[in-house]
Amino acid sequence: MDTEQILRTFTDFFRERGHRLITGTTLLPPPGDPVLFTTSGMHPLTPYLLGEPHPEGRRLVDVQRCLRTTDLDEVGDTTHLTVFEMLGSWSLGDYGHPQSLRWGYELLRDGFGIPHERLHATVFGGDDTLGPDTDSLRVWDDLGVPVEPTGGDNWWSNGPTGPCGPDSEIFVWTGGPGTPPQGRPSTDPRWVEVWNHVHMRYHRHDDGSLEPLRQPGIDTGMGLERLATLLQGRDSVYGIDLFDPWMRMLPPLWDLDEPSLRLVSDHLRSAAVIVGDGVRPSNTGRGYVPRRLIRRVLTTLWRGEPSRTLADLPPEPLDHTLEHFRQSGGSDPVVAVLHDEERRFRTLLERGRRVLTRPEFARTLGEEDYRYLHDTHGLPRELVSGILRPE
Repeated sequence: MDTEQILRTFTDFFRERGHRLITGTTLLPPPGDPVLFTTSGMHPLTPYLLGEPHPEGRRLVDVQRCLRTTDLDEVGDTTHLTVFEMLGSWSLGDYGHPQSLRWGYELLRDGFGIPHERLHATVFGGDDTLGPDTDSLRVWDDLGVPVEPTGGDNWWSNGPTGPCGPDSEIFVWTGGPGTPPQGRPSTDPRWVEVWNHVHMRYHRHDDGSLEPLRQPGIDTGMGLERLATLLQGRDSVYGIDLFDPWMRMLPPLWDLDEPSLRLVSDHLRSAAVIVGDGVRPSNTGRGYVPRRLIRRVLTTLWRGEPSRTLADLPPEPLDHTLEHFRQSGGSDPVVAVLHDEERRFRTLLERGRRVLTRPEFARTLGEEDYRYLHDTHGLPRELVSGILRPE
C-alpha cells in the first residue's frame, strides 16, 4: 500500500462515518498563534477542543503537515523526521472514547490489513488523583486485544496547563515473520506505537488542579510516515516511497554514511516544504529554521569534501516532494533558495576562517569562546567545531 493509498483509506474511512475532511495544507499556524510552525495535528484545533463551534461540524478528519525542531539531533536514526504528516480524527462533543477506539481497531485491521494478533493497546491505569480508564479497558477486552494499564505514559497534555486527559495508544508488533508477539509495549521495543486516541476531558490550571471540560472531545493522531513504514515492510521511515527519490539519487552524488544520508535527505526535503509554504531563510524567527536546516546539510556535506555543492542536486527529489505536498510553483524557487543559501554560507565560512586565525583562538576553545563567536561573528558552534575547527 503506497502512501497515497494510505491517505485515501484513512480519510475515506472517516468520511463514510460522518466526518468532514478539513485541510492541513500548510506548516504555518493560524493567524495570532505565537508558534513558528504547526507541530501537531491538534494544534490548529485547540479552540474547538475547548468548546468553540467548528464551522465544519463536530466530526472532523484531517491530514496535517507538521514541523518539529526539538528532535533535530535525532534525525539520522530510523524514525525521526523534521517535516512529517499526522493523520487525525476528532469528535467535538459528539461520540465518545469507546467508539473512537472501536473505529481505530476496525481501520487498522480491515482497512490496513494489520492482523489482530499483531495489535496491543495501553490505557491510563490511574494515579493519585484519578482512577483507571475503565471504559477503554472494557473496549479492548471486548475486542480481544491485549491491553496494558500504565500511569503517566497514557496521560496526554500539550503542556503544564490547558486541555488534557487519558489516552489509549495502539501498538503494532514489528518482530518480523516467524516471530510471534511477546512481552508488552513497556517491556519490548518491537511493539511500535502507531495511533494515539486522547479523551480530552479536563483543563489543567496553573495550580495543577483539573477542571472537567464543558465539552469533552476525542483527538486522535497517527504519524503517516511511521504507518507507511509498517505497511510497506520497511525498517526505517527513509525506506518508504516518500523518500525513494532521495535515497536512490543522493548516494551516487555524494558518498555519505547512512545517518548522514538520512540527515541530508530529511533536511533538504523539509527545507523544500518550508519554502513551498512561502517561508524564506533569514537570521531570526520563522526564517531561521530553513536557514539552519540548509546549513546543517552543507556542514555535513563539506565535512567530507568541501567542494560538494547543492548545484549538483537533481530536480527529481524536490519535484517528488513538492508534488506530494500539493505545492505549486515547481522546484525552481526552492533551487534558487538553496543556491543563495550556499553562497551566503560559503561567505560566512571565509569570514570565520579569518576570525579563527587570530592568536587568541590558537588553543582549545571554551564556552565563552563559542558564545563570543556566535554573538559577535554569527558563527554557530556546530559550524566552528564541525568545519572550521573539527575535533
